Amino acid sequence: MSKELVAALETLEKEKGISKEIVIEALEAALVSAYKRNYGTAQNVEVEFDDDNGEIKVYQVREVSEEVYDSQLEISLTDALEINKAYEIGDKIRFEVTPKNFGRIAAQTAKQVIMQRMREAERSIVYNEYIEYADDLMTGTVERQDNRFIYINLGKVEAVLSKRDQIENERYNTHDRIKVYVSNVENSTKGPQVFVSRTHPNLIKRLFEQEVPEIFDGTVEVVSIAREAGDRSKIAVMSRDENVDPVGTCVGPKGTRVQAIVNELNGENMDIVEWDEDPAIFIKNALNPAQVLEVMFDKENKSCVIVVPDYQLSLAIGKRGQNVRLAAKLTGFKIDIKSESDMGNLEEKADDLTNDSFFEALNNGEEVAEQEVDSLGNSDKSFFDTENEVTDIDEIQVSDAANTNSDVYAEEIATDTDQQPLDPLNDGDFEKGELNPEDMEELIQSAEKRDGMDDEVDTKASIDEMEEVSEEIDEENS
Repeated sequence: MSKELVAALETLEKEKGISKEIVIEALEAALVSAYKRNYGTAQNVEVEFDDDNGEIKVYQVREVSEEVYDSQLEISLTDALEINKAYEIGDKIRFEVTPKNFGRIAAQTAKQVIMQRMREAERSIVYNEYIEYADDLMTGTVERQDNRFIYINLGKVEAVLSKRDQIENERYNTHDRIKVYVSNVENSTKGPQVFVSRTHPNLIKRLFEQEVPEIFDGTVEVVSIAREAGDRSKIAVMSRDENVDPVGTCVGPKGTRVQAIVNELNGENMDIVEWDEDPAIFIKNALNPAQVLEVMFDKENKSCVIVVPDYQLSLAIGKRGQNVRLAAKLTGFKIDIKSESDMGNLEEKADDLTNDSFFEALNNGEEVAEQEVDSLGNSDKSFFDTENEVTDIDEIQVSDAANTNSDVYAEEIATDTDQQPLDPLNDGDFEKGELNPEDMEELIQSAEKRDGMDDEVDTKASIDEMEEVSEEIDEENS
């Protein structure tokens, strides 16, 4: 070994970028391996390389001990003191055992080990270089493709573009230059492996950073992106400067900025909306170009119901549900869209269901009725006195029937018999002999029966029944 070796190592460091120290370390390991192969031991061998003159020396290390069991590993204290009187038991002494000629096999072994270390060093350099490009945008050239991947030349490394990372309607030809998003970098046994994508949402973000200086310097921020690659994307942006319009900044003069991105993605549509800290406003913006009338939230399930005009229902949903689907991804809310008329019908049905549920509970008993009152709200609690417990539901039914239905039926009877309307609760009627207490009880019972009937029963049957009661009253009066 000579100074030419040192010069060669320096040249290798400049051209390949491999540190001279790494090569020297590999060279020392190779010489140890060659020594082991040729001389049968390397357990206590050290190799020292002098990077000034290129000389390499091999040393055998022995430990000072009282009794020597292996002369290759140990040396007696007596022999050690002859070399230097300062040695003690446990000290280690190095003896130079550099062979005069390692031979052809030893040199070949050293060469193979050095080449292997050089390849590993090159891989490490490439990996460290491209790991910095992870989550970033790069431009490459299409080299070739097979059934699994399209191979993109990024310079020192060949990246792979899988089928799931390819835009469906794009065609990639050899020597085409394309922009790709570096999604992952792995250091495998075969060397660094770079995975790129054309469908990743962050590809949109990086393209906007290139085209819009305000996004690159942080004045305008891309908050979220929802993308269906090759078809449509929605981007939510916000401005940190109140004097800067985030949407207009991204669109650019006459749409030049956004059009450049659309061209790069072969016609993929871009919807740019303004982000707002109020979820209702943000959702309204996300559903553009549809007009939103009302937003109702279910915070527990992170969902919402959107009410839109009838004529804009299809516009809000979008082609194959794309508009509402992208809006849901963009905002993070599960969105259900209802037309204005459908929402009105649902509210009417809800009101009907509430009333039916209340009266059903009223007939079933006190406990269920009180639960229904609590669920209906303060407006329906007038049926019950919350301070005094209800003890007899039947009494409430009878009282309610006496105050409502009996009045109506008495008026119907009087009308049919050409008499003046009777007031069943007026004591004066009893004095006139127009209605006695027995008839009053029968009238109330009939009203209770009418109140318990289903809404679909024809009211004519109840009127006929009351007419029979009226005829009996007339007979008794005559």
